[in-house]
Amino acid sequence: MAVEKVVIIGSGPAAWTAAIYAARAALDPLVYEGAMTEENRQSGTTPLGQLNLTTEVENFPSWPTGDTREYLKTALGDNAPYWVQKNKPQPTHGIQGPEMMELMRQQAKNFGTRVVTDDIVKLELDKHPFVLHTLEGQRIETHAVILSTGARANYLGLPSEHNYKNKGVSACAVCDGALSPFRNKPLVVVGGGDSAVEESSYLTKFASRVYLLVRRDSLRASQIMQKRLFDNPKILPIFNTSISEVLGNEHWIERVKLVGESKVRKPDGSWQMLGDYLKESPDANFANGELAVSGMFCAIGHTPNTNFLEGQLKLNEKSYIEWTTVARTYTSIDGVFAAGDVADDYYRQAISASGTGCMAALDAERWLGHHGLI
Repeated sequence: MAVEKVVIIGSGPAAWTAAIYAARAALDPLVYEGAMTEENRQSGTTPLGQLNLTTEVENFPSWPTGDTREYLKTALGDNAPYWVQKNKPQPTHGIQGPEMMELMRQQAKNFGTRVVTDDIVKLELDKHPFVLHTLEGQRIETHAVILSTGARANYLGLPSEHNYKNKGVSACAVCDGALSPFRNKPLVVVGGGDSAVEESSYLTKFASRVYLLVRRDSLRASQIMQKRLFDNPKILPIFNTSISEVLGNEHWIERVKLVGESKVRKPDGSWQMLGDYLKESPDANFANGELAVSGMFCAIGHTPNTNFLEGQLKLNEKSYIEWTTVARTYTSIDGVFAAGDVADDYYRQAISASGTGCMAALDAERWLGHHGLI
């Protein structure tokens, strides 16, 4: 069995960018993009990554407003979305997440990248060449590995919440907050840390009102972030509150059902039960224990997809792969590189993931050359 030069594990922006650069460097990369299993579907780890679960992408350079149907027909052929193939009205201007991921995948294949739709479930990184094992029972040897398995956003876990993902339920305000269905509408953010406050503040640029639901009676956010929160008149933080159900029509979220001893912190720093607060400051969005909103944003953290590593690589306190050298994608094992959200717990954007995918491919190429393996 021939030993691969480099195997890339993952299928988001980091993986496909790494594949494009590795293929153009004549490394003949092999990508394991993940398996189409029910377990992966439920956890949001199916092929093409988190971006494949979003709608419009407005913040990735090179996709301004425009009708992309004719381009997608030639670029993707049979893999083009149904509305492109049937020449139906395009549901959005610009590019959608699934379309962009298919384009990245196709671009990598155009340069000779080989793609396998299977999961890598075990790695043997204590010897060289490294040995990888797949869900379907295949065994692969490789000189270098690029890990780009990403991180999945944490959700509340409600069945009704799952039904409205991409129908008003999101885990990325920066990705989705500016979209037209959320503009000038009341929105809710769930969480109590810095990320939740940042998401809430960001959404005030577009929303008519933002409700921050905190399940405890205090915030975990830093003091400076808390000050920004309480100084922003468009955000109403509600403490001791959780969501028990997400409600709406077949197309979009319309309201959320609240549970808990909900209370509000007033501008003067005093506390008041939500019911009493509403008597003094009526809010048309509240009725019968339900909050009318056009969007729900979860800001309760992310979980990196690193369980399959079984402790073989150094991880940080949040279980993300640790980059061991500044401005490099090196990991704690020589010849293993990491790219994208599996190692980035700070930016978590498609463009930053692509950037580190490029870096990982270049790092792998130079490492292989240094060791005389190409």
